[in-house]
Amino acid sequence: MSTIIEVKNLTKTFDYYRKAPGLFGSLRGLFSREKQFVDAVKKISFTVAEGELVGFIGPNGAGKTTTLKILSGILYPTNGYVKILGFTPWERKAEYLRQISLVMGNKEQLWWDLPAIDSFLLNQKIYDIPEQQFKRNVELLSEMLQIKDILNVQVRKLSLGQRMKAELVLALLHDPKVLFLDEPTIGLDVVSQKNIREFLRRYNKENKTTIILTSHYMEDIKELAERIITIDHGQIIYDGRLDELIKQYVREKTLKIFMSKEVPLEKIALFGKVEYYDKDYVELIVPRERASKTTQEILSAFPVDDLLVEEVEIEEVVRLIFEKGRKVV
Repeated sequence: MSTIIEVKNLTKTFDYYRKAPGLFGSLRGLFSREKQFVDAVKKISFTVAEGELVGFIGPNGAGKTTTLKILSGILYPTNGYVKILGFTPWERKAEYLRQISLVMGNKEQLWWDLPAIDSFLLNQKIYDIPEQQFKRNVELLSEMLQIKDILNVQVRKLSLGQRMKAELVLALLHDPKVLFLDEPTIGLDVVSQKNIREFLRRYNKENKTTIILTSHYMEDIKELAERIITIDHGQIIYDGRLDELIKQYVREKTLKIFMSKEVPLEKIALFGKVEYYDKDYVELIVPRERASKTTQEILSAFPVDDLLVEEVEIEEVVRLIFEKGRKVV
């Protein structure tokens, strides 16, 4: 597959003035101010292939949104090289803007006092979308997202989930080749999150659209992205497959064992670290590489009714990475 997004040593530095507290500090600030600098993004590099759906994750203030704004042409970088579809984003050439789209979950593009279809018609004019393509996409996308019946309802009267679905339709009307999604499920209920995830998975698969997705909901990342880029304090600390991250970082698995009768604690403790014990139920921590063999040994040695092998939750893996600041690439 061809490379669609190429980023090399991308850096974005913001400057601000530091003010001393209190009235005296305010007065002194009229004559002398201390200028400070903060690197939101520090020399990050990565590539994304055509049709890839990449999860871009990190804690608040890590540099995710700043990166997406640079890639979409909203911000100028301080340093670095970026090529997307052969264009430099911050030059904001019309040919480039017609091939990308940015959806931000906390920033609406629909006109609040108009029905969604009116915003769609406005975008048709902005992007010069042919009538046939426009009608096809409105029909197809609203069908996929199940919002055909609310297209003529004033946006302010829609639920948050309905508005987010309409935002996605608006962003995809011109058939972008690259889609940047910044927290597209923020604030949504579980059902709405699931519906949007299913739509994005299907859309990516059918249209081969290159997607970079940021989200604080790890379920979004786990369900949609095979590859993740993890950023913290403006630097990439991991870039690779999600399952490989788990293998590299998680050294243990949990065996949840249900017995048909009580097994002595000292016997079960021979197979691993006992996390929890209650007569006929045991939670056992075992080394990851021995999980399969230990499972077979336990099934052979004890009267087991059921046995579950569980991974550490991905949320916990990412939390540990951020807490320790550990570079795993």
